[in-house]
Amino acid sequence: MLQSLKKFKFLGSRTLKTGISVFFTALICGFFNLPIIFAVITAIVTIEHTAADSIKKAAVRFPASAIGALLSTTFYGLFGKGALTFALVAMLTIAVCHKMKLDDGIIVATITATAMIPDFQDQYFVSFITRLGTTSIGIIISTFVNFFLLPPNYSPMIYKNINDLYNHAGLLLKRIIYDVTAESKEKTRAIQRSYRQLTAHLEQTHQLSQFQREEWKYHRHTEEEMVAFQLSQRKLAAFQQIAYHLGNLQYVQTKSSDFREDEKHLLLDLTDEYSRVLSDPTHTIRETQFEMVHKLDDAFWKWKEDHVVRQTAYRHHLPPQTILIYELLCFHDVLEELQNLSHKQKQLIKQCYGSPGGQNDT
Repeated sequence: MLQSLKKFKFLGSRTLKTGISVFFTALICGFFNLPIIFAVITAIVTIEHTAADSIKKAAVRFPASAIGALLSTTFYGLFGKGALTFALVAMLTIAVCHKMKLDDGIIVATITATAMIPDFQDQYFVSFITRLGTTSIGIIISTFVNFFLLPPNYSPMIYKNINDLYNHAGLLLKRIIYDVTAESKEKTRAIQRSYRQLTAHLEQTHQLSQFQREEWKYHRHTEEEMVAFQLSQRKLAAFQQIAYHLGNLQYVQTKSSDFREDEKHLLLDLTDEYSRVLSDPTHTIRETQFEMVHKLDDAFWKWKEDHVVRQTAYRHHLPPQTILIYELLCFHDVLEELQNLSHKQKQLIKQCYGSPGGQNDT
């Protein structure tokens, strides 16, 4: 049933686990005739991305909640239910938790502390124990649900993100080289916006990879899953270099008159070839690319000698035109590493499982 509900896109694993945590928390509190609202609020805000985070933060949230409940009881006894009590409880709960390095528990502790104030009983100690107990129920239930129910698997999303990143990089490289001689600021802004989207997507994929590593500390995984994940991380590391070169290329300032027509054709043809390699799951480099890279390397040195020295009468170490060519040459080096990595993946999969067929190329 849970798997059937999970198929609906608006009901992700975390949403389902939140609902289940709230249900069992309310059920337990209702059975023991305890105030439900504090426990339910805690259950809602304590569901985490991974079981590892849930366990770690549960150990922080319990003492933080105790601090909040204690401060709430103290200031209620001193000032009653006035606005000053709410303000002091909120501020001091945040300050004390931060001072004691319980930052992951600040939200739960502050909610617990302020929500207690309107419903205090005459016996302060009983109120303190009751509120702390109901909050603890919410923390414990959400932690158990997060650990045992619907353990997240971020690997499919990671593999998809990596493929999307390489496709995005190929398209962005084309835009940069095609527009590198244009003087339109609108195009420049569009390229920079696309690059920011690329780096944000890369950062998200790194975060998902960290979530997966943490999750596997507490849940079993197969050797096949581990091999596939490790290979995907190597591709992610290679892409980090690609993102670096794209970042440099987008800021190169050149004019249309800086290159001869044959040089422009070489740059555009080579860019098309780079884009093809990036979008190819096997990242295979054709002989045509090696030939164009050889020509570009010759053009790099020839351009420095013939263009820079002759036109300016003195030598620039890195004028914009040579920076552009240099970055494209470095880009090729990364693609060669990527091709070698792809070959190693096939060999490793073949050694482990006898055949590369049936494996998801990540």
